Amino acid sequence: MSKKEDFITQITKRSEDFSRWYVDVIRRAELADYSPMKGVMVIRPYGYEIWELMKGHLDGMFKATGHRNAYFPLFIPESFLTKEAEHVEGFAPEVAWVTMGGSEPLEERYAIRPTSEAIICSMYARWISSWRDLPVLINQWANVVRWEKVTRPFLRTTEFLWQEGHTVHATAEEAQEETLKILDIYRTFAEEYLALPVIAGVKTDAEKFAGAVRTYCIEALMPDGRALQAGTSHNLGQNFSKAFNIRFENRDQELEFGWGTSWGVSTRLVGAIIMAHGDDSGLIIPPRVAPHQVVIVPISRGNWKETVLPEAQRLKDELQAAGIRIHLDDRDTNTPGWKFSEWEMRGVPLRVEIGPKDIEKEQVVLVNRMNREKAFIPRAGMVAAVQDKLEEIQSALFARALKFREENTRDAEDFETLAEIMENQRGLVRAAWCGSPDCEALIKEKTKATIRVILEDPPDEKAVCPGCGKAGAHMVLYARSY
Repeated sequence: MSKKEDFITQITKRSEDFSRWYVDVIRRAELADYSPMKGVMVIRPYGYEIWELMKGHLDGMFKATGHRNAYFPLFIPESFLTKEAEHVEGFAPEVAWVTMGGSEPLEERYAIRPTSEAIICSMYARWISSWRDLPVLINQWANVVRWEKVTRPFLRTTEFLWQEGHTVHATAEEAQEETLKILDIYRTFAEEYLALPVIAGVKTDAEKFAGAVRTYCIEALMPDGRALQAGTSHNLGQNFSKAFNIRFENRDQELEFGWGTSWGVSTRLVGAIIMAHGDDSGLIIPPRVAPHQVVIVPISRGNWKETVLPEAQRLKDELQAAGIRIHLDDRDTNTPGWKFSEWEMRGVPLRVEIGPKDIEKEQVVLVNRMNREKAFIPRAGMVAAVQDKLEEIQSALFARALKFREENTRDAEDFETLAEIMENQRGLVRAAWCGSPDCEALIKEKTKATIRVILEDPPDEKAVCPGCGKAGAHMVLYARSY
């Protein structure tokens, strides 16, 4: 990230420059800002509140399935990181190193965690000795550092926030069950809370996590036609257990290595909802993760502080008592019209307007952020109407995003079609794949598209791989991605 102008007054249209629109919205809505250090963002309160709501919902889903939170060190000794060869090779270009302690050189370099498998597995080796100690189901909420060359707020930054789960199991079957269970939690969370339709599937070996046996992910399609990997769940097999000597005595009193998993999502999800739902006016935040689900704007005419404002306060109290996150904009420094635009830009799902005439008619006005439609609601039924409208907006956002994905998922039976779509239309492309890494690499080199997921449905017997023309072994989704 580089230094931009101090304050964004106009938001670039999405159709003109999607990348600039994205950054304009983040800065204008005060979600995040550039820090003095290149590639590192400051998450401002409004942006962090969105992350806190995401974190709260996910944390509850993890705990409901038996997982517990812990915290592990930020620093990882180099000798630990290098124990799993494939793992360290995969992360080597992104690792930030600490070489000095005060004014003294360190005897051994410390990595600032790019991920925590190494340090956590070293502790599991101490804690696990018997089948009675299993499964170990631990998650941590933390920050990580990966020295990225190209950064973009929330989507890819040198430091970011995430959760990372790390589990150990007695059998390969239990580890695989855990991997898929978490994948389903991520899918459910993305679709039901973020209104973000995702496709879940397994990655190719070229795209999997360094050190994993298999990597599963959820993929979302953004409005500019690029795919976004929104979460990953890794079956680590016994790779890290062998590297860190995580062994246990099984029920037959035989020593064997544990079976591991790791999984995570990050603040990248904030970027996903900005892109997936926003428009030229700014943000549209799904109600279930909106810091303010409703904003009340009193119409400031005449002696409104004595007449309208008390009624607006009563509305706030009633909605708050019903568990709705609500903000009353009682500022007298701005006009109602200015406030309407401001809260639309900040993506509040629902606006409640109330003025002298509404009080006379015993009604309130509800304005839907998605389409700006107004509804005149009897004052007595206001709470139920607001609750219904919020659920309607949540569902409509998901339906709109799903419709976009379906309209922008195409089939390609040959290389020319695949290349043309990637160059001129983008989106997701369904195609057969022979299973060869060479074909995968060739298509990536020529089209900049990667295999996002391997689909469960087998290819038609006549389907051929666009890379080589041979029979397809799998059906996959190609896309350019973030």
